[in-house]
Amino acid sequence: MSDGLPTTSDPRATRMHLGIAEHGKVLALQGQHAEALACYREAIRLAVSKGDPEVFFRHYTTCVLESLERMGSYAEIIEFCDRAVAHYDQHPPPHAVALWDLATIHMRRGLVLIKAGEAIEARAALAKAAVTASRAGGTLPLATAVAGWLARGFAIDTARVTQEQERHDYYSVRPDTVRPEIAIQPTGMAGAPGRLRQGGR
Repeated sequence: MSDGLPTTSDPRATRMHLGIAEHGKVLALQGQHAEALACYREAIRLAVSKGDPEVFFRHYTTCVLESLERMGSYAEIIEFCDRAVAHYDQHPPPHAVALWDLATIHMRRGLVLIKAGEAIEARAALAKAAVTASRAGGTLPLATAVAGWLARGFAIDTARVTQEQERHDYYSVRPDTVRPEIAIQPTGMAGAPGRLRQGGR
């Protein structure tokens, strides 16, 4: 399986949504993010409908967020992160894995806020990311580095943030992680569905 994702009771169904998602990744590497989104969302639909573990949904959702970010759809990402943070406000993270998830959500929100021109709000989000990561027993060097630039009053544009993201392997869809040999091109699939759902919550 790619990305360390688990095997389920229906391996053919799992191979199908893994393959469709992988095809989306191939498209994303080619800059075809709208088409990639359709694949990711179809993979999400299949994984959820088959009752596969939430790790699949989470991974495919990360891929969706990355393509949206590459497309400059910052408002949708910020809205998604706000919903996720609100969820954790109502249901505090019960363990380190959930704390780490929350930390990365704060980091994503902060980085996207910078790209959206909201540096002051971004500083607060990145500070929350660092504190939450520490509570989970880890660090987020990317968040720390960018927060340091903001604290020193540096002007940071989208290109500089993206460069730092790539240096820290922020994006999960990269040439070294994609496996074209398992990609499955979906047939008869409708266009990309509506806005990103916060599934399982």
